[in-house]
Order: sequence, then structure tokens, then C-alpha cells
Amino acid sequence: MPQSVSGVEMRKRQQAHIEGPPQAPGHPRPNTCCLCWCGCCKCLWNEERRERPERQTCTKMDSIEVTEEQHPTLDEIVAWARSFELMMRSSEGRDVFREFLRSEYSEENLMFWIACEELKKETNPSAVDEKARIIYEDYVSILSPKEVSLDARVREGINQSLAEPSSLMYEEAQLQIYTLMHRDSFPRFLNSSVYRDLLERKRACLDT
Repeated sequence: MPQSVSGVEMRKRQQAHIEGPPQAPGHPRPNTCCLCWCGCCKCLWNEERRERPERQTCTKMDSIEVTEEQHPTLDEIVAWARSFELMMRSSEGRDVFREFLRSEYSEENLMFWIACEELKKETNPSAVDEKARIIYEDYVSILSPKEVSLDARVREGINQSLAEPSSLMYEEAQLQIYTLMHRDSFPRFLNSSVYRDLLERKRACLDT
């Protein structure tokens, strides 16, 4: 039986995805976005963006509106394997994905994403200020046990925004964590017993 991944090991793995491969001396990292560390025209993210310019792939956070629905059908659950966005739109999908992330000691990534979604809906200035600071203390502060893996540039931008918090101050950080979950955790989720068991339960319901 494979050994479980510890919280420390999982955080190191996620940080490696955020920071990208080390650069050789004298070869600085190209000026690229947080989603494309290689900066080359053959990057998967760049290819998807060219093929679907109107949508910029499912990592574009402002294209997602979290909705609540009845329990998903078997066809919908099967469709999650083809679309991380569809799963994230589903309340049951997020619950099942959270169960999987908990087993990998990375549940804080999804909780941070959900907290940012709630903050973006807030219009009351005092509530925005309070929620923004709670998110910082829970998921960004290096003192928090639930700290998420963000690169230095994004973290510095958040620190500067704390003087005047806004409902969109975590948007770039939220996108970075969304992309991390999509590329790092989601493929393992689809191969996990958590997802397979859900499929089997739905199929069993149809057979009865």
C-alpha cells in the first residue's frame, strides 16, 4: 500500500509548481505570467489561450460563477473528468474534491478559493475590510497553519493592498491557487477512490 503524502511534502510539491524550475546562473527567468514559466510559444496554457481566446481556458476566475444545484447526475459527474470548471461549479463536486484534498493535506487551497469567491460578492466596505483581513490571517500569513503557496510577487501585492482592502485584492492569488489545484491536484483526484466511489454509487442508484 503506498504511503500517504505528508503535509510538508505536499506543500513542497505545490511550491515547486508555483515557483517553476530553478534557473542556471546568468540565465534569468523570462518575464512571463504566473501561468507560463517557460515563456515559450508551445506552452499548453498559451496554446489553449490561442485556440479559445474568448474564454482563456477554465483557469480564468472571472468566468466562473459558483452555482448551487440539485445532486448531479451520473453524466454530470462523468463530465467532471473532462472539465475542472464544471466540477468547481457544482456544490457536490467541490465537497467531494475537498474530501480528496483533505486526504492530501491541501484542503486549504479550496477553502481559500471559496473565501475569495465570497469576498468578491461583498459590497459593504466594512465587511470587505473584515473578510479581506480574515483571509489574510487564515491563508496568506506565514504564521497560519493553513497558509497557501503563493509566489513572492503575488504575496507582495497582497501585502501592499492590505492598507486599502478591496473585494478583488486576492484575484491574482485566487487564480494562482485555482491553477495549482487544476494542474496538480485534479488529475490525482480523478484517479482517486473518492471520485471512483462516487461514480460507483451513482451507477448503483441507476441499477436499482
